Amino acid sequence: MSHDKNNPYAKAAGAYDTNAQANAGTQRELEARVLLKSNRMLQQLIDGWDERPKDLLEETLKYNRQIWMLFYDTALENKDGDRPNDLRSNIVNLANFIFKREMEIMAKPEKQKLDILISINREISAGLMISQDAQAPVPQTAQQDTHPQKTDISG
Repeated sequence: MSHDKNNPYAKAAGAYDTNAQANAGTQRELEARVLLKSNRMLQQLIDGWDERPKDLLEETLKYNRQIWMLFYDTALENKDGDRPNDLRSNIVNLANFIFKREMEIMAKPEKQKLDILISINREISAGLMISQDAQAPVPQTAQQDTHPQKTDISG
């Protein structure tokens, strides 16, 4: 593609790129927004369940599945990244649950089956939006307690 300053397409592409970079935020924010978009689509599907077009269920689930495929692939492939093994394992397990649930929904469509997908997406997106700096520090008294009380659950 030409970088000619008189080319309106090049100008538009450049403006889009500049705007996208300025407003994209962090990777975590982007992931959260994508999950929230999927939630909007899932909720609209539920709200119009009886009047939905034939292919809307498949398209909506495909969009959600693509998001979770990215999370799944990243968790498996990014072993040296900034995510601990436990977190990566949890992401893989959640993704597997979502893939299984979506297959169940496609096999026997029922709108209440979508609720768990919305709930998972909402919780994950909320966690992604929490800034590392905004997390509350552990109180100093809790850090100094070297002999915590034990609860006897033996009966």
